[in-house]
Amino acid sequence: MAKAYSYDLRQKVINAIQLDGMKKIEAAQMFGISRNTIDLWLKRQEATGDYQAKSTRPHQTHSKITDWDRVAEFAKQPGGKTQKQMAQLWDEPISARTIARALEKLGLSRKKDVWLSRTR
Repeated sequence: MAKAYSYDLRQKVINAIQLDGMKKIEAAQMFGISRNTIDLWLKRQEATGDYQAKSTRPHQTHSKITDWDRVAEFAKQPGGKTQKQMAQLWDEPISARTIARALEKLGLSRKKDVWLSRTR
């Protein structure tokens, strides 16, 4: 993904057009950017009030599970349940994948140790 133009450059271009009366095509040639980019910056300024670049950070997801101590106790209960069975036994409707992510976050594994089960 291409890196966004700096805010400083954006500011110089917009000031040259709005304050100095420079034409968009002249500013594009002078600063080495496309006229379409300038149009997009001006459109963003009209819509949001600023021409700042959009954030490229991924959106944060919110877990359906909020009580992590309860999940840890629930996972330690005996019975050898699968993640799908654990999801069905949970109070709120959640998926098996949500249980898997919660167990991973807590550092717990649902894999059975075959070597230990054979020696018992």
